[in-house]
Amino acid sequence: MDLVVLGVGLAVLVGLVGIVLPVLPGSLIIAAAVGAWALDSGGGAWAVFAAVALLLAVGWAGSYVVPGRRIATSGVPRSTLVVAGLAGLVGFFVVPVIGLFVFFPAGLYAMEYRRLHDKTAAWASAWLAIRATALGMLIELTMALLATATWLVAVLAGVGA
Repeated sequence: MDLVVLGVGLAVLVGLVGIVLPVLPGSLIIAAAVGAWALDSGGGAWAVFAAVALLLAVGWAGSYVVPGRRIATSGVPRSTLVVAGLAGLVGFFVVPVIGLFVFFPAGLYAMEYRRLHDKTAAWASAWLAIRATALGMLIELTMALLATATWLVAVLAGVGA
C-alpha cells in the first residue's frame, strides 16, 4: 500500500467524521481525496471517482431535500433553523464537540417557544426538526459510507495500481 492510498484513506476518515460533526465539509473532503487518488492512479480509477462522486452528490442532496420537506410541512420557520444552527456553531466552540449537540436543540427549543408560547408545542416542534436534521445526516453518512466502500473495494481489487 503506497502513501497516496494511506493519505486518501485518512482523508476519507476525516470526511466521515465531518459528516457527523458538521463543522467540516465531509462529502467534499471525501470527493477531493478520491479525486486525488484517481489523479494519481489514472485509468479505471476515474470510473471509481465518478461513482464515488455520484454517491456523495446523492447523499448531500438528500441530506437537504428530505429534512427540508419534513420541516417545511411541519411549519417550523427557516429563521428557527438558522438561529439553532448558529447556536450549535457557537456551542461547538464554547464546549468543544459536544456543545453542538447541546446548543443546537436548545436554540431550536428557544426559538419555537418564542414563536408558539407553549412549552409542549415548542418541544414537539423542536423534536420534529431535530429528527429531520438527524435523518438528513444519516442519509448523507449512509451514502458517504457506500462511497467509501466503493473506493476501498477498488483499492483492494487493484484498480489504478
